[in-house]
Amino acid sequence: MKYINDMAPLAVDLPEDILRAKWCGDFARCQRLIDIYLENEKIPECTKERLRIEKRIIYALPRDFEYPYETALKMAEEAISGMTREEFDSLIDHGKIEWIYVNGVIHCHTRFLDTLTKVNPDMAERAGLPPAAEDPAKIVLKQNVIDFKATGKATWHIHMKAWFKIDDDAFRPGETVKVHLPLPKNAINMKNINIIATSHQPAVIGDADDAQRTVYIETALEQNEQFWVEYEYDSTVKYINLMDEKNIELAGKTSQAKFDTEELYPHIRFTPFIRQLCAELKGDEKNPIKVARKFYDYCTTKVTYSYMREYFTIREIPDYCGLGLKGDCGVQALLFITLCRCAGIPAKWQSGLYVNPHYVGPHDWAMFHVEPFGWLFADCSFGGSAFRAGEYDRHELYFGNLDPFRMAANSEYQADLVPEKKQLRIDPYDNQRGEAEYEDAGITSFDMEYGYELISMEKTV
Repeated sequence: MKYINDMAPLAVDLPEDILRAKWCGDFARCQRLIDIYLENEKIPECTKERLRIEKRIIYALPRDFEYPYETALKMAEEAISGMTREEFDSLIDHGKIEWIYVNGVIHCHTRFLDTLTKVNPDMAERAGLPPAAEDPAKIVLKQNVIDFKATGKATWHIHMKAWFKIDDDAFRPGETVKVHLPLPKNAINMKNINIIATSHQPAVIGDADDAQRTVYIETALEQNEQFWVEYEYDSTVKYINLMDEKNIELAGKTSQAKFDTEELYPHIRFTPFIRQLCAELKGDEKNPIKVARKFYDYCTTKVTYSYMREYFTIREIPDYCGLGLKGDCGVQALLFITLCRCAGIPAKWQSGLYVNPHYVGPHDWAMFHVEPFGWLFADCSFGGSAFRAGEYDRHELYFGNLDPFRMAANSEYQADLVPEKKQLRIDPYDNQRGEAEYEDAGITSFDMEYGYELISMEKTV
């Protein structure tokens, strides 16, 4: 059997009887069918690898969709003034509410209300929420656009603490628990990194160049405690107007790099849909800046933000995003990266935290490479938010640039942790919240809490 956190077998199809049971929400039957297949000596190992992953997906999927239709409808009626059953059904039919069947009954995503009010200003108003333009975190972003363009660069010194805690129900007194906490890593936008303190003696402090950098703690506790790490760093960025005619002309005359253009199963795949979408958007355009901009515009003006279920429950994330025209920051980033690679433009992942004086939380974004400028940024989620708000200068900024309000912990998608985790990870692809495991069982996303404390944040340039 392959390494347990290798998700490449997701590219393999499931047997039809399992698919039928899965999508009508008969998850108990799914588990029984999977066990029957796993016991069958005739079934090839590649199928069994896929089925083992599916068992974990079947466990997680209904837990991300906790509200039956009638419960969700009542919640919407209570939260959003004037909501009716007819409007609620229309929102489902138009893809604005994520849902699945559980035992033949529609269940809505745990954060369906958050999605509705985040991306639909009229819904937010009907829910009595303040306009997004009044959000202090958004005001900081708007001011950054003005300052960034005026000075051409920005640096913020950030000092913070990140914590992770196993839920009491999943905590095992006296047993050794192994914990990975994300750390800032070396990157073109990360400088002067200093690990100040940890809650427990670290067994390993990851190398600053690790693809997914962490501090690793291994300890046995009699009482449940928080694990935390405190660090400081400089987040620094430089401004480029990538759509300037001189820059476009220069890119068109320069030979382009060929690295980071390959597929990476299961998600960065040139599926028939991705190949056709890439060709349709690209057309006859040859200039890499203009091609990448077409992909960025698709991801920011056609795709709408949506809170997501666990990524490992989705078979092909870029297809999911491109076909359904919805997804969160990482889903949009993966679609952009995959389209770029399909067109021969080097592209890769960067992620960690968005650190604003008024908000700290996990975030993902993309990087793409155009000669002679080197690696550039694309934040489709923030670009899409700006586009929906009519802030076109901010939409423009996130093609080629990034704001300085970041903590980059990961530079590769689905890279191994150091040391490798033996049990299935909370997130097999990325690490922003933390990971934990016992010798015989992993901690799931339903068995943990996490959070951040921003100690200080100061603009230095």
